[in-house]
Amino acid sequence: MSKLLPLSQISSGDRFSNIRLVATDMDGTLTVAGKFTSQLLQAFENLATAGIKALIVTGRSGGWVSGLAAYLPIIGAIAENGGLFYPGDSEKPIVLTPMADLVTHRQQLAVAFAKLQTEFPHLQESSDNRFRITDWTFDVAGLSTEEIRTLSNLCQQMGWGFTYSSVQCHIKPWGQDKAVGLLQVLQKYLPQYAPQEIMTVGDSPNDESLFDDRCFPVSVGVANVLEYAQQLQYQPVYLTTAAEGEGFCELIRYLISP
Repeated sequence: MSKLLPLSQISSGDRFSNIRLVATDMDGTLTVAGKFTSQLLQAFENLATAGIKALIVTGRSGGWVSGLAAYLPIIGAIAENGGLFYPGDSEKPIVLTPMADLVTHRQQLAVAFAKLQTEFPHLQESSDNRFRITDWTFDVAGLSTEEIRTLSNLCQQMGWGFTYSSVQCHIKPWGQDKAVGLLQVLQKYLPQYAPQEIMTVGDSPNDESLFDDRCFPVSVGVANVLEYAQQLQYQPVYLTTAAEGEGFCELIRYLISP
């Protein structure tokens, strides 16, 4: 299947007429310069009016995401790259990654981060890390592609997974990613949606699993995904013209247009 096809080249009836659920990343996909816009909130309202559900799938912490799931017109939100699910009608998270003991888990993550800091003393813990349950994050700003590759290898040597976005790097349980979490949620809590009825949207390497067309045949990258395109094993099928949240709004207009 061809990848990175401009939306303008696809007739709306060809691929999108069956879409009933949009599963989307947040930072760099819904935001513009790190913020939600009034246009974005209107896009969510327009989706709801069209009878299409929205689900956020983000690397952000459970502490941040619990509020989003409660206040936005969405069916729910997956946090920490597939670690937690917050149904839209509940503030209590569903843990998607099994953990024998939370305190021990956090201690082990802290030890792993400390080991990374011995190699990279300038690493800074992310401001939202204290609100996390399943993973550990530090700022991606200032890290080169080669340094990120080294950090990933170090995490693997310690038995941890690793991913990164436009905002953060994540030390995470092995095998935890957005696709795994989303598939768990779809199977157990949202079984009414078939794969061809789901559109996945993202912009960063931690969204790569959402672009795997073996699981999600209809995927879209907002234009800023091109920054990482050559690093992605799986690329989105479609590409918006605009970047960030403006690209998402462009996509929603295309999706619900007659």
